[in-house]
Amino acid sequence: MSTFGSPGPRPNTKPIPPQRGSFPLDHDGECSNVMKSYLECIKKVRGVNKDECRLLAKSYLACRMDHNLMAKDDFKNLGFKEPETPTKEGESSGAGVKGELQW
Repeated sequence: MSTFGSPGPRPNTKPIPPQRGSFPLDHDGECSNVMKSYLECIKKVRGVNKDECRLLAKSYLACRMDHNLMAKDDFKNLGFKEPETPTKEGESSGAGVKGELQW
């Protein structure tokens, strides 16, 4: 029988799991107020990476870690840089690791 119009043989590939594991859903809404605040902030600034939205994102991740909805990890590993300590008057140590995502 002809397979006219079929896409052909499918490649035999296995799905790859997420890099940091799965994130359970927040069924009880324990972090929903922080999530809603973050989404409102993103809408307000039209997707621009502003400090106020970064702080909300950080607090949302902290909430998820506190309620065991994700594995506890350092914020540095999640893309948030440590608070900068001034080295001289008015200067900040903005040196990071090459290729490191910093918010």
